[in-house]
Amino acid sequence: MSEYGASLWCDPNRWVAEAARLLRPGGRLVFLTSSVLVTLCLPDEEGYAVQSLMRPQRGMHRVQWSGGGVEFHPGHGEWIRILAANGFVVEALHELYAPDDAQTHEYYDVATADWARRWPVEDLWAARKAAPPPDNG
Repeated sequence: MSEYGASLWCDPNRWVAEAARLLRPGGRLVFLTSSVLVTLCLPDEEGYAVQSLMRPQRGMHRVQWSGGGVEFHPGHGEWIRILAANGFVVEALHELYAPDDAQTHEYYDVATADWARRWPVEDLWAARKAAPPPDNG
């Protein structure tokens, strides 16, 4: 289980391969990361997500922010390819929204509650490590 951490700040080609090495066949990998959409709508400087695209989706695998930080934001198709290449089968993708009664909190500086009620702010992925093919030899 990863709540951000590696799923945001480490190249997914590296950390997913390591998760695959550590998990047994049938083992489950669950991770939370920023949604593709919220990342597309975040200004390069500090501030909440806006209602327009601020960057192209192509090339978002590695995002360098103006403050010097680096995050990894593959699109859904790229996540599926990375997981499959490492022997995982995607069980679910949950795009998470704020509840109807959510309030904007100053410590959560990614999106306002109004924005997050309309568009997903986080993606919750669940994948299972596939069993190796039977040895018919």
